Amino acid sequence: MTNKYIYFVANWKMFGDLRTLNSLDKVIKFSKNNKKNKFKIIYCPPNTLIRSLSKRFKKTKLEVGAQNCHYSYEYGAYTGQVNSSMLKNVGAKYIILGHSENRLLGETNRLINLKIKSAIKTGLKIIFCIGETLKEKKTNKTNQILKSQIEKGLKLIKKKSQIIIAYEPVWSIGTGIIPKEKELIKTILFIKSRFKKNYPKILYGGSVNGDNVDKLKKIPNIDGFLIGGASQNSKKFIDIIKKTIN
Repeated sequence: MTNKYIYFVANWKMFGDLRTLNSLDKVIKFSKNNKKNKFKIIYCPPNTLIRSLSKRFKKTKLEVGAQNCHYSYEYGAYTGQVNSSMLKNVGAKYIILGHSENRLLGETNRLINLKIKSAIKTGLKIIFCIGETLKEKKTNKTNQILKSQIEKGLKLIKKKSQIIIAYEPVWSIGTGIIPKEKELIKTILFIKSRFKKNYPKILYGGSVNGDNVDKLKKIPNIDGFLIGGASQNSKKFIDIIKKTIN
């Protein structure tokens, strides 16, 4: 894994304020001191911090993303909503779409598909999340669910060069439990098989931390990680990156 370009995506979820940004100086310094290593760091904070983070990263290699958007590319009467063009305007270059936490709130594959189309039109790079629940895993429906999420989420989307896949088993998120090595290898290969050519980058997400990343980085065809809670602490986030690239 260390011979290729590796992505480290920090999904801050509902976390952080302007004071929190001071802790990122450690990550900025770490990035500047590791110019030889091929890795990309992307922070996806709440919308309230995108502009501030974008300014802070201006002279660095770190980039900023958003966590979700409205499906409409145009302005409209959608109180409390923000679309992809508005996010790009304040500095976002990436966007997380299809995250299981939003799916659990009722976000359908059809709605995710509309959001992806809007984000592509805007020029954002999409981190498209897919993953099965524990019940689906126990009933051997993992591949069926992933196939459906990929086909419906990416329906009629030709420009897949802007898509990064993030495999996040729902049962792993926040539990500290990660898939067994053989299971994860098979699942990643299955995801890859859904694309005939121009394979997308594939990230793994779900309880990634400094203790298990040594195991995860050995899995073939994984191009990086989508990291939740551990990314909110700069020291823990740097530890994950160090253990992956060294």
